[in-house]
Amino acid sequence: MTETTPLLRVRDLSVTFPHRGHALTAVDGVSFEVSRGETLGVVGESGCGKSTMGRALMRIVTSATGSVELNGVDLTSLRGRALRETRRKMQMIFQDPISSLNPRRRIADIVAEPLDAWKSATGTERDATVEKLLREVGIDPALHGRRYPRQFSGGQCQRISIARALAMRPELLICDEVVSALDVSVQAQILNLLEDLKAEYGLTLIFIAHDLAVVKNVSDRIAVMYLGQIVEMAPAQLLYDAPAHPYTALLLGSALEADPDQSRERVVLQGEPPSPLDPPSGCRFRTRCPDATDLCAREAPVPRDVAPGHRVACHFPRRRAD
Repeated sequence: MTETTPLLRVRDLSVTFPHRGHALTAVDGVSFEVSRGETLGVVGESGCGKSTMGRALMRIVTSATGSVELNGVDLTSLRGRALRETRRKMQMIFQDPISSLNPRRRIADIVAEPLDAWKSATGTERDATVEKLLREVGIDPALHGRRYPRQFSGGQCQRISIARALAMRPELLICDEVVSALDVSVQAQILNLLEDLKAEYGLTLIFIAHDLAVVKNVSDRIAVMYLGQIVEMAPAQLLYDAPAHPYTALLLGSALEADPDQSRERVVLQGEPPSPLDPPSGCRFRTRCPDATDLCAREAPVPRDVAPGHRVACHFPRRRAD
C-alpha cells in the first residue's frame, strides 16, 4: 500500500435479481475499501455472492443500492461514455478462461481488442504492445499469435486473458476464480505471474476464490462472505491464525492442509447455506452455527472491530488464544 487514500471505496453495495415474482438479493449491503497496491482476497462458499460482487464493481451487473468509488469517482452515478472511460482503469479476469475469449479471433487480435476499441495504439506501436504483453505472460507471439483459443490449454488461455486485461494499463484488476479450474502446478504459475505483474504494473488486486490456502498466500487482507454479506475482514495472517467469526473458523477447519506438520483441527462445515430468497432472521449464519443463541435469531449482528484492522459481524466473536 503506497497511499492512505483508498483506490476503491465501496459503500452499502447491494445487487438483486428478479426470480419468479420475488427479489433475490445476491449481495446485501457490502462495504469495504482497497488501498493502492493492496491485494484484497474474497472467500466464501459457492453462491455466497463474491463473483456477483466483482461484476457489480465493474458495472457488468447493475447494483440496486450503494456506491462504488474509484479514485473518488462514483461509478454508479456515471452513464455512457463517462462510465466507459472511467472503467478503463478497472479490468476483470473471468473464471472460465476459454469461454471468456472470442473463439473466432486470433490471440494477437484478442489482446489488441482494447487498444483497437479505444484507438490508444495503432500500427507498429499496437503490434509492439501486443507482442510485449504476450511475452510478459509467457506466450511467444511469433509462434502463437496467429492461433485461436481452442488451440491452447486452460492455463495458456488464462495467461492470454491476463494479457488482454493489462492492455489498457488498469489500476485495479479483479481476478474472479482465476485458478479454480486449473491444475495445481499451473495454479502456481498463474499466481506467480500475477505477483510479478502486480509489481511491474503497480496493480491493485481483488482476488476472488474459494481456496483459503491460495487466498492467504496472495492477499494482504481477506474478506469472508456468507449469503451476500461480509462477515469478517482482517489481515491475511491474522485471519488465518485467529478467526473471530465461527463461519471463518469452520471454513479454515474444513480446508485441506498441505503441511503435514500443521496441527489444525479438522472439522466439517455442516448443512447447506439458506436460500437468499428467504434468508434467516437475525444472523444469517445462525442456522449452521454451533454458537448460536436466541439473540442471534432476534438481531442481526453489527460489524465491529475486535482488533486493529480486524472487523467481524458476530454477536459472540471468538477470542484469540494467547
